[in-house]
Amino acid sequence: MARDIKIEPYDGPAGGWGSARSVTEILTREHALTSGPAVLRVQNKPGGVACVSCAWAKPSEPHLFEFCENGAKATAWENTSLRATPDFFAKHTVTELLGWRDYDLEQTGRLTAPMRWDPASDTYKEVSWESAFEDIGRELKALKAEDVDSVVFYASGRASNESSYMWQLLARQFGNNNLPDSSNMCHESTSVALPETIGMPVGTVWLEDYEHTDCILFFGQNVGSNSPRMLHDLQHCSQRGVPIITFNPLKERGLERFVNPQAPAEMLTNSATRISSQYLQVKTGGDIAAIMGVCKALIEADDGAVATGAPRWIDVDFIATHTHGFDAFANSARAASWDTIEAHSGLKRADLETVAATYAQSKAAMGIYGMGLTQHRAGVDNVKMLVNLLLLRGNIGKKGAGICPVRGHSNVQGQRTVGITEKPELFKLDKLAELYHFEPPRHKGLNTVETCEGVLDGSVKAFLGLGGNFVRAVPDTVAMEAAWANLRLTVQVATKLNRSHLVHGKISYVLPCLGRTEEDVQLSGVQAVTTEDSTTFIHASYGRATPASPTLKSEPAIIAGIALATLDHTAVPWADWAGDYRLVRGAIEKTLPDQFYDYEERMRTPGGFPRPNTARERKWNTKTGRANFTVPASFKADADVDVHAPDVLQLMTLRSNDQFNTTVYGYDDRFRGVDGTRHVLFMNRTDISRLGFADGETVSVVTAVEPDKPRKVAGLRIVAYDIPQGCVGGYYPECNPLIPLWHYAEESFVPAAKAIPVRLQR
Repeated sequence: MARDIKIEPYDGPAGGWGSARSVTEILTREHALTSGPAVLRVQNKPGGVACVSCAWAKPSEPHLFEFCENGAKATAWENTSLRATPDFFAKHTVTELLGWRDYDLEQTGRLTAPMRWDPASDTYKEVSWESAFEDIGRELKALKAEDVDSVVFYASGRASNESSYMWQLLARQFGNNNLPDSSNMCHESTSVALPETIGMPVGTVWLEDYEHTDCILFFGQNVGSNSPRMLHDLQHCSQRGVPIITFNPLKERGLERFVNPQAPAEMLTNSATRISSQYLQVKTGGDIAAIMGVCKALIEADDGAVATGAPRWIDVDFIATHTHGFDAFANSARAASWDTIEAHSGLKRADLETVAATYAQSKAAMGIYGMGLTQHRAGVDNVKMLVNLLLLRGNIGKKGAGICPVRGHSNVQGQRTVGITEKPELFKLDKLAELYHFEPPRHKGLNTVETCEGVLDGSVKAFLGLGGNFVRAVPDTVAMEAAWANLRLTVQVATKLNRSHLVHGKISYVLPCLGRTEEDVQLSGVQAVTTEDSTTFIHASYGRATPASPTLKSEPAIIAGIALATLDHTAVPWADWAGDYRLVRGAIEKTLPDQFYDYEERMRTPGGFPRPNTARERKWNTKTGRANFTVPASFKADADVDVHAPDVLQLMTLRSNDQFNTTVYGYDDRFRGVDGTRHVLFMNRTDISRLGFADGETVSVVTAVEPDKPRKVAGLRIVAYDIPQGCVGGYYPECNPLIPLWHYAEESFVPAAKAIPVRLQR
């Protein structure tokens, strides 16, 4: 059905009545006006359910409503009354469903029964759980006999700690470390950069630090759409006069102003709080240059202070006591030319010097960032540059200061903690060997990009997905979908239908599971699960809603069923674990006792309990024993696609206000003024005129590299927008076909989705 399309500027703030209307609309559309609010009342609260959307921290003293607009959408989406039953699949072939849009697929409702694809009818047909497990186990055994490394065990960031621990153990007992996860697509650059620089793979900021900070530096993260609950913390900082300095290509409403929907006076008067005190629209890929400009201004001002005997601009005592590599970095900053910095960042020297002056006046500053830094060829260097900036003034390891990567999915960080990683050196394999009496594989497994390469070259023959929409999330969509059909086996554990269930292998299963918001009753009674938020705090989560179908199994039960059908010799009590998740948590505690001691008791702590964080204590687990300054290799964040031509633009992929990751809740990107479509291209007015196009014109976008391998997305409507010249923005995942698989961050292999050279065609 055709939708009415309306594109006009949105003048309202983030939050406010727009947010309230949006929540009401989706609860109504999903027929969740009863079940949804019952969950939302306890969402992100002690004794309640952890949001299935973003991973932002959960306070020990929650607000009356501790959910945001997008969290409410995620809850309504999971608690929908709509159902995708076996009858539905009998009426629609897979070929037909491949023509449906992402939104329409998921809007069919919750999956209710295990299904296997029937090639004769090209439909999914219901099967029993027993036969599904038996068949999957038989296929996995055969594949193991042929090539143990041909099977991939993918985990989305949604699965709990308990499910994730079981999943990694299944993979390793099967015989490989092929455990790609959603972190490979977003914050793996963080997981590489931070251990090298501060000795920890996670951030150092806790929620309490927002009460003590006096300066915030914000890079490449759209808080209004991706982690709206964080706006409460930013609002409180702004209200007490904390400067919030934002570096982001687009003007995003959540970073401009906010009306708290829980503040009656603000709602009645539409009185918005200014969020960013200074907003610098850095060019996509210009962050290294921008941060170097601020560092250069600080160091040169400090050089002047030394010469005149004035107060220092940098923390020389911290640098001398706690850091390594300062002289080399300082010399590189002094040598950098302002002309080069301005050209690469798209920012003016005076503005960067203003940032430096503001930063220098602070006593405790934090650096917050998202995928705007990590999803570049030099994504690791982007993160290291932010560390450099913080180290200059001793802003790691003190109250109110630190580095704060804003993770995406609700347990993407927790999964890594409990073993979801393709890198064997990152987990306690010796402990697994001791506990479960087997020899874990010691060779490196496949990450997301390497999994895709294996699908393309045929070395990967089976893909098991614990949640997610992998095929839709990865780059080079057209090539990947064509190759996916060659897989021998695909198994998807899911709550709703998505495209990855339709682009399938020769043998394909879809196994429906309980959602986190649903009550999970096993042999030992009602179960709880745990997740880890962006600030490394672990929280218990208790499902409340009635399950969508009595035939659903929990993720632990599904994993146990596959394991028991696949593994001939195992000392793991899979069935016992599926019946009592306390036993799984006990196993996690035995595996990681320094992090999960007294797990069962501490998980109920209001606000959660933190994992140890040595960098907060200024204990540096690095090769030098200190926090490390590093010198970036180049100001070019995406040198592998450095195409210079007047008609080439740099595309960055974006999420709308009406989606979370690949899940599309609707077609209303309220903050950007787009309603009724996702096929748009945000473009600078000067570029529109310069290249001979018009606002509202429909164009095709093609990748400006590898002409022998054309990559194209057609039917995008140009929308004139406040974005730096030379840059354009388009929605993820619709623009994923434009990203070459080889265009990824060095060292971390994160797809470089924030800088893709493109041309426009009529």
